[in-house]
Amino acid sequence: MKFIDLRSDTVTMPTAEMREAMANALVGDDVYQDDPTVNKLEEMAAEMVGMEAALFVPSGTFGNQLALFTHAKRGQEVIIGKNNHIVVHEVGASAVIAGVQLRTVDTDNGKMDPHVVEKSIRVDDIHEPETGLICVENAHSVGTVMSIDNLKAIKQVGEKHKIPVHMDGARIFNAATSLGVDVKEIANCADSVMFCLSKGLAAPVGSILAGEKNFIEKARKKRKLMGGGMRQVGILAAAGIIALEKMTLRLKEDHENAKYLADELSKISGINVIFGRLDIDMVFFEMREEIISSKNFVDKLFEKNIKINGIENGEYRFVTHVGVTRSDIDYVIKCIKDII
Repeated sequence: MKFIDLRSDTVTMPTAEMREAMANALVGDDVYQDDPTVNKLEEMAAEMVGMEAALFVPSGTFGNQLALFTHAKRGQEVIIGKNNHIVVHEVGASAVIAGVQLRTVDTDNGKMDPHVVEKSIRVDDIHEPETGLICVENAHSVGTVMSIDNLKAIKQVGEKHKIPVHMDGARIFNAATSLGVDVKEIANCADSVMFCLSKGLAAPVGSILAGEKNFIEKARKKRKLMGGGMRQVGILAAAGIIALEKMTLRLKEDHENAKYLADELSKISGINVIFGRLDIDMVFFEMREEIISSKNFVDKLFEKNIKINGIENGEYRFVTHVGVTRSDIDYVIKCIKDII
């Protein structure tokens, strides 16, 4: 039974080409750096984002937490937007793994003010933790993309105070598509960047952490400590190669479908689409519980073979991806009209 799954772009399935590549992948022991397919993926990934080296990791959360663990010392503080994924959706891992404190700052739909970032840096005081890292996110999980100028300004703050900047770039290729720039321009605004191969790019597993060679060498050892030495993982990396070679080139279609979905939803009485956060493949909207309860909305759509998440912080989020066609969107709109 086919479901239309709008919960996230993490639900994408590997393509037939990926499955064939996985079945035929040359493999070796990646902990010994003997896996030729992983080595190829890491070299390709580093080159694509303009970094010296890269490391294949199991997930985006793993990659972000590995970056914090590698950049910062225990007891240091990390400056980060209060609604960033590392804060909201990574189960407090920074306290457990890196042993760091998060100093959260207000954002404008994910965008941090460089002046606020600079003011948040701790002075050399016996009572205060040392600032060890600044974290940015692009594209942001609230559906927005940060400008190159904003990212550069924050990077300059980091350089001025000799503090590294890490970018949670889980959807960095979506950001590049939205801005119409080479992904290198975005990655160049940070000392390290994590990006996902499974969010919208259809690889079944995996993310990349990229940065300077010395940083990646340290991260490789800490990846082992975290249980991320995955041995003959070229079977997974083979799909990641296709994700980077081909799936990054079709993201514009997902963005266009998201805009189409937003336009059609906005025509339904009682639905308020948040058009100010429509930079990538995400559509956020509000609908009062008096119209239909969140649970009922989820259940009724599921009965029509449509999967969505329930309301969160007063908003619904629909995400388009390679598994959602324009005709699927038309069917979803029809079903919503029928239900409410």
